[in-house]
Amino acid sequence: MPPQTWHRVGKLYINIILLLLTIASTYVTGGLWYCVAIISILMAHEMGHYLMCRKYGVPATLPYFIPFPIANPFGTMGAVISMRGVIPSRKALFDIGAAGPLAGLAISLPVIYFGLQASQVINTGSMPEAGLSLGESLLFKGISWLAVGPLADGQDILLHPLAYAGWAGLFVTALNLLPIGQLDGGHVAYALFGHNSKYVTYLFLLSLGILAIIYNGYALLFALLVLFGRKHPAPWDDFTALDPQRRWLGYLVFLIFALSFTPIPFEL
Repeated sequence: MPPQTWHRVGKLYINIILLLLTIASTYVTGGLWYCVAIISILMAHEMGHYLMCRKYGVPATLPYFIPFPIANPFGTMGAVISMRGVIPSRKALFDIGAAGPLAGLAISLPVIYFGLQASQVINTGSMPEAGLSLGESLLFKGISWLAVGPLADGQDILLHPLAYAGWAGLFVTALNLLPIGQLDGGHVAYALFGHNSKYVTYLFLLSLGILAIIYNGYALLFALLVLFGRKHPAPWDDFTALDPQRRWLGYLVFLIFALSFTPIPFEL
């Protein structure tokens, strides 16, 4: 086997080991239903990016999953791919940036719906004392209304692990769609607005900073984005604007962000 092939195989082993460790950590966190669902959502998200990278000839790795079983309500810090080189155009940038969240959302939505149907509606006085109280995005509320129906006063939903995986997938999708720097939303914003996207970035950084004061769970994310995520590199072709179909899809992506974002995700 040629040396380059051995090198690729060696790198693939890292992907597989990290995937297996993440399967183990998510299984310990939430059981089989949660593990299968959250791995599927993360895999769909990253493969959406990867396949679009392949389409446009942008070198990229297969997904690296990040196990994190300690003091983490998800059992994982998600997954990432590593892209190398310069993205050829704003069209390619848009497709690569949008494909991940949309693919993950396509798995998250049915997972939430069927997970909610398998969940229990209970009186709030019967909620487990040691459990987490989760905030709800507008999209999650809407799916909950479709799957369970309106709740009476004094009722709440004890989420099935499948529904919790869907909630987590929606939460992660929304964070990735923040139009800041090199997050997925940052890619979409740059593809739409070019250099003017920096004003969108500053606006959302300011908003996230204010939110981090109210809910300090966002403080670390805010600090990291301020330090490393403010600027977005330009693609080779930074002049050709997006076609109308992609522009409308870009606006839809940000509507999805608005409907999916949970300002206060956890309450102990």
